[in-house]
Amino acid sequence: MAGYVPSTDADRQQMLETVGVGSIHELFAEIPASTRDPKLHLPPPLSELELTLEITALADRNLNLTDHPCFLGAGAYHHYIPSLVSYVVSRSELYTSYTPYQPEVSQGTLQTMFEYQSLIAGLTGMDVANASMYDGATAVAEAAMMAVRLTERTHVSVASTIDPEYLDVLRTYASAHSIGVSVVDLGQPLPLESDACLIVQQPDFFGRLAILNPLAEAAHHAGALFVACVNPISLGLIKPPREYGADIVVGEGQPLGNPLSYGGPYLGLFACRSEYVRQMPGRVVGASTDARGQTGYVLTLQTREQHIRREKATSNICTNEALNALAAAAYLAVMGPKGLRRVAELCYQKAHYAAAEIAKLDGFNLVFADPFFHEFVVRCPISPSEINRRLLEEKIIGGLDISPQIKNGWLICVTELISRHDIDRLVDILGSM
Repeated sequence: MAGYVPSTDADRQQMLETVGVGSIHELFAEIPASTRDPKLHLPPPLSELELTLEITALADRNLNLTDHPCFLGAGAYHHYIPSLVSYVVSRSELYTSYTPYQPEVSQGTLQTMFEYQSLIAGLTGMDVANASMYDGATAVAEAAMMAVRLTERTHVSVASTIDPEYLDVLRTYASAHSIGVSVVDLGQPLPLESDACLIVQQPDFFGRLAILNPLAEAAHHAGALFVACVNPISLGLIKPPREYGADIVVGEGQPLGNPLSYGGPYLGLFACRSEYVRQMPGRVVGASTDARGQTGYVLTLQTREQHIRREKATSNICTNEALNALAAAAYLAVMGPKGLRRVAELCYQKAHYAAAEIAKLDGFNLVFADPFFHEFVVRCPISPSEINRRLLEEKIIGGLDISPQIKNGWLICVTELISRHDIDRLVDILGSM
């Protein structure tokens, strides 16, 4: 098959004449000669075998989570993924991340999106979920934009314990819409009378769990919406956001069947109460019946600017991360309620065992006494970055250095993939320091 050449010599000459120059060299004459035609000193070409060996050697420099116990979390988590998940997402009829514009030829993809929505709605206790958002950070920002549209207020409040990267993304979104963002201390009185919403993370960035009913009541009393940003694995153990008054629920869906992959692609969870659905970003797949009485799936709600007038659109998200959402749906279906609860219990129990053992070491102290799920903060006697460096020498991936927020603070995560042997080995190494 011949290669595609987008423009002919005649086309190029016509474009040059239109802009008033006679040649390509004349067009680029403004660029200094020293940088106009850089010489690339590339190595000689390799055979396929040589290239494979070189790429493999480079890949081997990466840390292998099979051989390296990982205590790093802070928004991206290493969980076991059943083999069935990768099988499902590899099927050719489902292998897409884009929108099924033609329902008559996209029933398989639409059905998986519908199943995903149903599972997320059940997990969060909300009425409806979309399918889906880019990631947890953009889902938080889109929830704030949705609250602004619903309340017609132009200010939002965010708990100081939210993921700092989520806050950065929210501020970026808000700056383009002249929306004010205040970071609030949940332990202080909250003046929410002019706010569109209050955004709280559960568990928070430091892994802590809180009783959120009073915060939801305070937001509603002030006429604001309550937005909960959740870890979906934790919902296998703690009550769903609907039960403590959430109006909108968002979160990072990566823990549900999606591997750690250099930061993405992931997917954003987004669910809300039914009365707010028309201001929900993204898209919603619905189920109906055709003229023959057979079940059919369609894009019921399409609020993107590609679908409707731009001034009426609630989102310009151009992909729904459908392949990642499919992985999440497959994971939840395989695990079931009992399996998800067991994963959450293992995370909780192992994290608490690790915290108790580390707290016994001289110089290591738990920073917070609050209940936590599977992450906790330790104040260390030396720099956490130095601890992490030494742990890597022992083939252990340490926690996150959060010294900018807490002096010598070390955020440690424990999932079901961490064994008691891994924890005991970590404690022994810390003790030797």
